[in-house]
Amino acid sequence: MKTNPWLYVPSLYLAEGFPYIIINIVSVLLYGALGYSNEQITLWTGWLYLPWVIKMFWSPLIDARSTKRSWLLGAQIAMSAVFLGIAGLLVWNAIAHAGQLQSLSFFTLSLIGFFIGAFVSATLDIATDGYYLLTLTPREQGYFVGVRTFFYRVAMVLGSGALISMVGFLGETSLPLPYNWAFFFAFMALFFLVCGVLHSFILPKPAEDVPLQKTRSQAWTEAFSQYFTQKDVVYILLFILFYRFGEALLEKIVPLFLTKPVAQGALDIGMKAFGIIKGTFGLIAIICGNLLGGWLLGKYGFKKCIWYFALALVLPNIFYVYLAAAKPGLFIIGLLITLENFGYGLAMMALTVFIMYVSQGRYKTSHYAISTGIMALGMMIPSMLSGKLQAILGYQNFFWAAFLISLITFAIVPLAFKISLLDETEAKFKSSSEKKA
Repeated sequence: MKTNPWLYVPSLYLAEGFPYIIINIVSVLLYGALGYSNEQITLWTGWLYLPWVIKMFWSPLIDARSTKRSWLLGAQIAMSAVFLGIAGLLVWNAIAHAGQLQSLSFFTLSLIGFFIGAFVSATLDIATDGYYLLTLTPREQGYFVGVRTFFYRVAMVLGSGALISMVGFLGETSLPLPYNWAFFFAFMALFFLVCGVLHSFILPKPAEDVPLQKTRSQAWTEAFSQYFTQKDVVYILLFILFYRFGEALLEKIVPLFLTKPVAQGALDIGMKAFGIIKGTFGLIAIICGNLLGGWLLGKYGFKKCIWYFALALVLPNIFYVYLAAAKPGLFIIGLLITLENFGYGLAMMALTVFIMYVSQGRYKTSHYAISTGIMALGMMIPSMLSGKLQAILGYQNFFWAAFLISLITFAIVPLAFKISLLDETEAKFKSSSEKKA
C-alpha cells in the first residue's frame, strides 16, 4: 500500500530547510552578536557556501551508492551531532574565555563545525530532493512542489525568526550571551535527532530507490557529460549564476545592518525585533511570494512571468538605501523589509522552476545538484566580497552599489527565451496538468 506523501513530505523539507538558514544566516547573527567585524564575518562565512557549490561532484556518488533514503537518514543524524558540537563549543567558550567573547579559537573551531555542517546539509539536500523525485509520481511532484517549498520556508521562518527571538528574549535575562546561543543549537540538535528516528519509521522504501548499476567514475562522467553537453547549456549556466547576483550581495550584510550598533551606521533593532521583522514577517512574505509565484507560473508559464518576477526581485533592493539614510522606526523598517521579501519569494519560484525544468533525464538527481551548486556559486562570491565592499563604502553607499549591480538580472532574463528545453518541458507539464483536470 502506497504511503500518503502528506505523511512525510512536510517533515522532510522542514528538516532540509533548517541547516541552510542556520549555517548561512544564523551564523552571521551569532558572530555579529559576539562582536566580530562585518568584513571578517562575511569573508569567512562566505566560504560556507562552498559545499553547496561543489556538491555536484559527489552527487553521482549518492546516485551510485546506497539508497537516497539511507543517505538522508544518515545526514539528519549527522546534522544533530554537528549542532550539538557547536552548542558544546559555545559553552566551552563561555567557561574558558569568560569576558572575552571574540575568542579566535572559538571562531576557528565553530567555523570548522559550520563547514562540516554545510557538507552534511548539502548531502541532505541531494538525498532529499532525489528521494522526492523517485518516490512521487510526476503528477504528485507537481502537486507537492508548493508544499515542499512552503515547509522549507517554514523552517527558515522558525530558524531565523521565532528561535532568534527566543535568543533575544534569553538575552534579557542574566544568562551569559554564549549560553543563549548554546540553547538554540542544542534545541536544533534535538530536533534533528527526532527527525532521523521518526523518518526511519515513516519513510516508504520505493522500488526505484536503488543504486544505479554504475561505478562511481561512470556515474560521475555520465551525469556531468549529459548536463554540460545539453543544448543551450551556456544560457542555462549564465541564468542560474547571475539571476540573483545582486541579492547575494545583500544576504549577509542585511542581518548585520539590522542588528549592529547605530554608532557603526546600522539600525540596532535587537535580536527580538530581528526575529519578528526579518525572520518572521519577512519570511512569511517570502512564503506568500512563493505560493503566488507557483500559482502564476502554473497558470501562465515561465516565459510569460519572468520579466515581472525580475522586477519584483530587483526594484525593492532600493529600500535599503532609504533605511540606511533615514533610519526610520520599526514599523517602516518592518513594512519595507516585508515588501522586499515578498518580491524575493515571488522571484525565487521562477528560479526553482527553471532548475526543475533543466534537471531532466536519468541523472535528474545529479543534474538538480549541479544546477543548485552553480546557484550557490552565484551566492558565494558576492557574499564573500560584500563585507569588504561595505567597510569601504559604508552602509548607504554599499546599498546603492548593490542595487546597481542587481540590474544585471535584467540582462540575464532574455537568455531564458533562447533555451528550447524550457519550451519542451513546459509543454510536457502543461499536458500533464490538462490530463489531470
